[in-house]
Amino acid sequence: MSRDQNRPLIASRRLILAGGVATTVAGLASCFRSEAPVDDQGRVRIRFATDWRAQAEHGGFYQALASGAYERRGLNVQIVQGGPGVNVPQLLAAGAVELGMGSNSFIPFNLVAEDAPVKAVAAFFQKDPQVLIAHPDPALETIADLAGRPFLLADASITAFWVWLKAKYGFTDDQVRKYTFNPAPFLADERAVQQGYLTSEPFTIEEVGGFEPRVFLLADEGYPSYAAMVLSPDGFARDNAKALRSFIAASAEGWRDYMNGDPAAANALIKRDNPDMTDKSLDQARQALNENSIVAGGDAALYGLGTMTAERWQAFFDTTSGAGVYPAGLNWRDAFTDNYLPGRG
Repeated sequence: MSRDQNRPLIASRRLILAGGVATTVAGLASCFRSEAPVDDQGRVRIRFATDWRAQAEHGGFYQALASGAYERRGLNVQIVQGGPGVNVPQLLAAGAVELGMGSNSFIPFNLVAEDAPVKAVAAFFQKDPQVLIAHPDPALETIADLAGRPFLLADASITAFWVWLKAKYGFTDDQVRKYTFNPAPFLADERAVQQGYLTSEPFTIEEVGGFEPRVFLLADEGYPSYAAMVLSPDGFARDNAKALRSFIAASAEGWRDYMNGDPAAANALIKRDNPDMTDKSLDQARQALNENSIVAGGDAALYGLGTMTAERWQAFFDTTSGAGVYPAGLNWRDAFTDNYLPGRG
């Protein structure tokens, strides 16, 4: 496979890494650092760990770095690139980074379930880019039309968005087939449905298969998960509130500029960190994010980029606890705080 063809398979594994991270934090709570290091120019040093290798899905953070938005607010930010074997909650627990990126709403809930003192403090994707992909078929108008078809799903997906799909559409576990991050089984079966990420697998299938697949964005069907969240240890947030607010405000500026302005400077940093990234991959991913209002849609259009609401978090909890993923007594409000968003506090 070419680099372009290989990239989406890698990017989609973000969910797989997210599925079992909370247990690595249990027992390490005492290691969460609260003091903010300062450089020799008096700027607060913040290491921010992303959830995967550098890509357009991190573009706003790289834009804030490239444009000086962090530096203008008295911050010295280092983006720590994720990848295979990189566990963001574990890095937070070890004090190896000050802040980290959460890929979906399961991660903060898993942390709450493990009594780990970490919260989501901003969500820069109002829609989770998780998608279902099918072959072109005029009969497929909604997700409900996928009833009875085989679903190619990774193991972690079965206890994640598949829970929501079963509850909403009545799908059953006997429809599940193993997804190995190879598009060949999907391409070979015209009735197959494959999981994917909006900015990744559809592009791969179009490149490799030579056709435009039918893509269903779960968020447009009511899936309530956030994505591209900023995770902060409670101690860091408590003791460095000004720096945290500055980081979120600068990141919001970066995301606004990356989506609406010239992304060249951010893309250059992304390609520096991840040489496998290409301009074609970056351009199509950014376009997909824009066309689907991933960053600026929903509540962000009303309250600003990074917004989170208790209603959305409760909707996610109601769905997942109702399906037995989390106990009914879980204190879901401990998963997030909006105290550090622009205009708050």
